[in-house]
Amino acid sequence: MAENVTIALAGNPNSGKTTMFNALTGSRQRVGNYPGVTVERKEGTVILNGLHADVVDLPGCYSLTAYSMEELVARQVLVEERPDVVVHVMDATVLERSLYLGVQLLEMGVPVVLALNMMDETKKRGLRINAGKLSKLLGVPVVETVGRTGQGKKELLQAAIDHANQRKRQWLPLELSYGPDVDHALLDMTTRINAAGLFTDRQPARWTAIKYIEGDEQVVAEGRKAAPEVSKELEAMVAKLSDHCQKTLNAYPDAIIADYRYGFISALLKQGVLERDSLRERIDITDKVDRVLTHRVFGPLIMLAVLYGMFKITFTLGEYPMGWLEIAFGWLSDTVGNALAEGPLRSMLVSGVIDGVGGVMGFVPLILIMFLMVSALEDLGYMARMAYMLDRVFRIFGLHGCSVMPFVISGGIAGGCAVPGIMATRTLKSPKEKLATLLTAPFMTCGAKIPVFVLLVAAFFPENAAITMFAITMFAWVMALLVSWALRSTLLRGESTPFVMELPPYRLPTLRGVLTHSFERTWAYIRKAGTVILAISILLWAAMTYPELPAERTAGFETMREQAVAETQTMADAEAALEERLAEIDNREAQAALRHSLAGRVGGALEPVSKLAGFDWRTNIALVGGVAAKEVIVSTLGTAYSLGEVEAEEAEPLSERLATDPQWSAITAISLIVFVLLYAPCFVTVVAMAKESSWRWATFSTIFNTALAFAMATAIYQFGRLLS
Repeated sequence: MAENVTIALAGNPNSGKTTMFNALTGSRQRVGNYPGVTVERKEGTVILNGLHADVVDLPGCYSLTAYSMEELVARQVLVEERPDVVVHVMDATVLERSLYLGVQLLEMGVPVVLALNMMDETKKRGLRINAGKLSKLLGVPVVETVGRTGQGKKELLQAAIDHANQRKRQWLPLELSYGPDVDHALLDMTTRINAAGLFTDRQPARWTAIKYIEGDEQVVAEGRKAAPEVSKELEAMVAKLSDHCQKTLNAYPDAIIADYRYGFISALLKQGVLERDSLRERIDITDKVDRVLTHRVFGPLIMLAVLYGMFKITFTLGEYPMGWLEIAFGWLSDTVGNALAEGPLRSMLVSGVIDGVGGVMGFVPLILIMFLMVSALEDLGYMARMAYMLDRVFRIFGLHGCSVMPFVISGGIAGGCAVPGIMATRTLKSPKEKLATLLTAPFMTCGAKIPVFVLLVAAFFPENAAITMFAITMFAWVMALLVSWALRSTLLRGESTPFVMELPPYRLPTLRGVLTHSFERTWAYIRKAGTVILAISILLWAAMTYPELPAERTAGFETMREQAVAETQTMADAEAALEERLAEIDNREAQAALRHSLAGRVGGALEPVSKLAGFDWRTNIALVGGVAAKEVIVSTLGTAYSLGEVEAEEAEPLSERLATDPQWSAITAISLIVFVLLYAPCFVTVVAMAKESSWRWATFSTIFNTALAFAMATAIYQFGRLLS
C-alpha cells in the first residue's frame, strides 16, 4: 500500500465540496493563494488507519474548459500536479447537471471517485439513485454522502485511497462518440498530436484535440507557443470542421460536443440509475417559491425590497455599535490628549493615529452586519436568484449576472464599501467581465462618499434633499453600466461567458456557517483596511502640518492676539468679544498654516487646472486627501475653510459656510458631487483592486476614473455657467 495519497476534491459551486473538505480535514488545513492568481488554495491532511492523505480543495467549477480563472486553476492542478485520485463531489439533487463535470474528468483520464452528496435532500425530493448501478456503468467507485453531517466521509476516503492504489496514477480516458463529423476530425487531430508529441507527456492527445475544438484559449495559446506549426494545422482542422458543422447541422462543434455529453448522461441515468417517486412528482417547494421570487414583474420588486431592507437594517442596527466605538475613540483621544503636552507627538497620535483608525473602525459594525445578512442570503440561495434576474440587463452592458453583488456591496443601494465589493468580484468567471466589474464598482455611492453628498445637498438643495440623493444613486448605476459597456467594447472586448449559475434549492442557513463567513470577511476588511488607513492618516496629518509657519509669521499672529486683548478690555461684553476675536485669529492662522503646508502647496498648484471644474485650492486639498480615504474629505474641507476639524456627523456649520461663500454655487456643488462619485478610488480600494487583478489595472483605474470625473465635472460646471 502506498505511504501517501494525494486526493483532489472537484465539484460545482454549491455542491457541498468545501463542506466535505472541512468534514474530512477538520482543523488540519492550510489556506493560501495559487501562484500568480487571486484564486484561493485550500489544502489539508487526514489520517485513516495509519495512512496519511493530502487533500486539495479545487476551486468550484462547472467544466474543464477555461471560461474562468477557477476552471483554469482546477485544470492546471490536475494536469501539472497529477493527484493520485480525484473525488468529484456532486449535488445529487441535480445529478444530470453534476455529472457533466464528472464526464469531462473521465474523458481526461484521471482516476475518479464519485461522491453523491446531499443524499438527504435527494430522498426528501422523492429521488432514488442506484449508486451501485452508476458505479458499474462508469467503472468508478460511487459513494453516498451528506457533507454537512459528515455521513459517508470515512467510506468516501477509504474508496478514494483504494482506487488510488489500484490505478497507481495511471490515466485511462473515457472516449465518447460525438457523431461522425466530429469523431472524424478528432481522429485526424489526435493522430497529428501524437505524431508531434504535443502535450502527450501530461494529458491524452484526444483530450487536447477536444480542447482545440472547444476553443479553449489557454490550451490553444500553449500549443502555439510549444509547436506553432502543429497548432496552426490543428486550428485549420477546427476551422474546417466548424464551417462544415454550421453548413450541415447549423451548429458549432463545441455545442455538438456538449449535446453528446448530455446525451450520454441522459442515457446513463435511464438505465435504472435515477428514478423519481411517482407519488412525489410534483413541483417542490423551491420551484413554488421561485415562481414568485423570480417572476418577471414581482421578482425585481421583491429584490429591491430585500436589498433596501438589508441596508436599512444594516444602518439601523449599526448605529448603536458605531456610537459606542465613537465614544470609545473619543475617550481615547481625550485621554491621550490630556496625558501628553501640546506638540507634534500629541498632534500625530490624536489627529493622525487615533482619528485615522477610528474613522475605519467606525465602519466595522456596518461591515459585519452587512456580511451577516449577505452570508445568510447566500446560504439561503437567494443571491443566485438576484444574479439570475439581473443577468439579462447586465449582459446588455457586457457584464454578467454575478456582477450584481459587487455593485450592491460597494454601495449600490444605501451605502456600502468598495473594498468588500471588489473582493466579491472573485465570483466572476471571465477575467474580462471581472475586470469590467472591478473597475466600475467603485463608482457606487459607498458609505464614505455619502457624508460628502449629504454636506453638499444640505447646503444647496435642502428642499429636494431626498430626490437629490436618489438621483445621485441612480446616476452612479448609470455611469457604472455605461463605462462597463465602453470597456467591454474596447479594452476588454470579448465574448460573454455563459450564465450557468445554478439556482440551488433553498436551505435554511446554519448559524455556524453564517458567523464563520461573516467574521472571516470582516477580519479581512479590518486587516487590509485598518493598517493602510493608519499609515495614510499619519501621512495626511504630516502633509497638512509641515512645513510649519515661519517664526516671524507666527509672531505676527501673536501680536494680533495681544492687540485684540487690549482693544476688547474697554468693551461692555469684553469676555465674549475677546473670545470671538481670538477665534477669528486662530482660524486665520490655521488657514495660513494650511496654505503654507505641503498639502496647501499641492492644492494651490492644482488650482489653475481645477478652476475649470469650479474647485479652488481648499477643495483640492480635500480631494487629494480623499484619494487616501474618502472619509477625510468632509473633515479636510472643514479645516481648509478655517472652521477647525469638522466631523461628518456635524457638518452643518460647514454647509452654512459653503452656502454663503461667493466661490460656491449649486453648479459647483453638482460638479463636486459628480467628481467625488467618479474619481480615483480610495487607496485601500486600489490595494484591494491590485490584489484581485494587478497593479497595472489598479493604476489604470486611478488615472482613468480621475480623468473621467474631471472631464464630466468640467463639462457640468462650464455648461452651468453658460446657462446662469
